[in-house]
This record gives sequence, structure tokens and C-alpha cells, in this order.
Amino acid sequence: MKFFIFSVKIFVFLLFFCDKNEVFAQKSNYRIAKLKYEGGGDWYSNKTSLPNLIAFCNKNLGLNIASDEEVVESGSKDIFNYPFVHLTGHGNIVFSESEAQNIRRYLIGGGFLHIDDNYGLDKYIRPEMKKVFPELDFVELPFNHPIYNQKFKFANGLPKIHEHNGKPAQGFGLIYEGKLVCFYSYECDLGNGWEDQSVHGDPEATRQKALQMGANLLTFAFTNY
Repeated sequence: MKFFIFSVKIFVFLLFFCDKNEVFAQKSNYRIAKLKYEGGGDWYSNKTSLPNLIAFCNKNLGLNIASDEEVVESGSKDIFNYPFVHLTGHGNIVFSESEAQNIRRYLIGGGFLHIDDNYGLDKYIRPEMKKVFPELDFVELPFNHPIYNQKFKFANGLPKIHEHNGKPAQGFGLIYEGKLVCFYSYECDLGNGWEDQSVHGDPEATRQKALQMGANLLTFAFTNY
């Protein structure tokens, strides 16, 4: 695991301080995944979102992420192969004790989890993340947090992509020993904004804000662990 995180750091260093063509020639692809969980919720929703986010980041940031969306189960040791894991859905979600411990080890070891409320997830995800970190509570991140100030600047925090209940978009985090290990986008629906334009009919300007914020999440995860 330490070797994997070290490798990510080396790649990011090369990306920013070396010729990008030389970096890409090394074929240092990195992968991100969607989390498959139990409980009956639609973990598989937003089928075009991650592929579109990956394409956006590869084109605009040169991150060289493997283009295929991958799926990893909550209790699988394969989760340690991904520096960034995305969780979404509308309904019920359940982590067993062993799955919660697996996710905890992953996050403490350097992984990063993005939870995206796809409308209706909040009442299910909060108690499940308490199984992962009983000692931590979600805290709202200030707008000057680095996650809003990567390549793309969001002076007012998360962009509002879909209305849901008309509440403001909020970004919450779990901070373990001073490190942000999990980011929870609430009342925002970033994943819907990443989808093909034909799926939800969002204006292109709204989609671009969602993709830019997603790019910030990835660059933050890749450079801070």
C-alpha cells in the first residue's frame, strides 16, 4: 500500500515538473472506481458520469487516468488499487463490519472516497460512515479549503447542479488526523452533472462546473496522499 501511494506521488511530481510526453510514455495510468455496496441502493447509477469525468481530466489536466470506469466492492482488497473511489446512489446502503473496516484501512492508508448524494442518500450514508469512523463526524468545509482551490476556483464552494429540495449545495468532509479522507457532496449532484448532456438536459455551463469540481476532487486526492 505504501508503495502504491508513493507511486502516485511520483507520477504527480513528474506530471508537474517534467515534460508531459515523457511522463505519458512511461504508461503510468491510474485507475479510479465506483463503489459497489449492499443494501439495495442503486450504486450503479450515473453510468456515463465517471467516464466523462476521466475524459475531461485527461484532456484538460493531463492526468492520464485509465479511461474505463471500474467497479470495486466494499469488502474487496482490490480497493487498495485505486487512489480515488466514488460512491453514489439514491437509496439504502449497508456496510458489514468487515466492509467498514476495509474502507477504514483504505482511507487511513492513503485512499480517498467521494460520496455523491444522488438525492435520497443522506439518511443512509451517515450511519454507515459512522461504522467506518465512529470517532468522526462530517464537518462542512470552508470555501477556502484547498479542494475548492485546485486548478479550478470555486469561491462559493460546491456548484449547485440539480435543485433537489432547493437547499444549498454543501461539501462535507471526514478529517482523520488532519487529513481529508472523504468528501461528501450534498444537495449538489455532481455525478448527474458529469453525465452525457442528453441524460438530464443540463446546460453546458452547468456541466462544465460539475466537471471542473470533479477535476478538483481528483487532483486533490492525487496530490495530498
